[in-house]
Amino acid sequence: MFGRVSEPFHQPIDASTRYCAVYGHPVRHSASPAMQNAGIAQLGLNWRYLAFEVLPDDLRVAIDGAKAMRFIGLNLTVPHKILALDIVDVVEQSARNWGAVNTIRFEGIAPSGEWRPLPELDAPPKAVRSHGFNTDADAITRAIEEDLGMALTGKKVLLLGAGGAGRTAALKVAQQGIAELFLVNRTFSKAEELAAEIASIVPGVRVQVGYPRAKVDLLLNATSLGLKTEDQLPFDQNALSLRNVFAVYDMIYRPAETTLLKAAKAAGSRTANGLGMLLYQGAAALEIWSGKSAPIQTMRAALEKNIHA
Repeated sequence: MFGRVSEPFHQPIDASTRYCAVYGHPVRHSASPAMQNAGIAQLGLNWRYLAFEVLPDDLRVAIDGAKAMRFIGLNLTVPHKILALDIVDVVEQSARNWGAVNTIRFEGIAPSGEWRPLPELDAPPKAVRSHGFNTDADAITRAIEEDLGMALTGKKVLLLGAGGAGRTAALKVAQQGIAELFLVNRTFSKAEELAAEIASIVPGVRVQVGYPRAKVDLLLNATSLGLKTEDQLPFDQNALSLRNVFAVYDMIYRPAETTLLKAAKAAGSRTANGLGMLLYQGAAALEIWSGKSAPIQTMRAALEKNIHA
């Protein structure tokens, strides 16, 4: 595992400095360190936020290592969010509902016998546990509403990808009162399983596996296609024309304009990348760790500088 930190601090690292990190594979594209370190500095915390390349087979030992070293917390990105459900000691209800963990808070036993976040404890605790949360779901809908100016109620949505991020997005979007949801995934059976799950949880939403035959209000890309500049479009161009899509939201934020977003813009669709989603899930994670309100504007500015540099 290789780690790196971004954004210099005025306060030097010392023996009391505490650490947070994001685990992913790949992770070199992550803008989370820039965003989180800016927020941490604004809050005056003697913390640092790192990025580590962690293979899926190493996730359990990597989480245990952070626990042993008394990290404040972790963020998890592709492909670790579903895997972590069976690794963390405690799963918060929302993470259980969404079926993915993207934020971990390490907690110790206080003198009162209660489990408390590590920053609240005066002395290093003997027992530490990992507590898993999901901050992605609320971030997805907030970013779509703000960045695309779109209320999801009554809309027809096409979702590409049924993995960890896709499943969370599908469940959250379905609960916003949309009219219809179309699911497309590389593995057809996985999309079918997700469709059945959504139908059981949100029976009022019509869910179909496959491409829509008519126009849709929103195309939401939850696949990793677009991370590389040479990537193909994440959908079958024989099955869908972007001219029939009013708006496109790509969860990828680097590059800032993916192949999908370029094509959508050329077709006249309204577009937005995943910066807003990254911002809001990261801000929520910082609040879970620190117990303080996240400095949203400071974190947004750091993200924009990092991504557009």
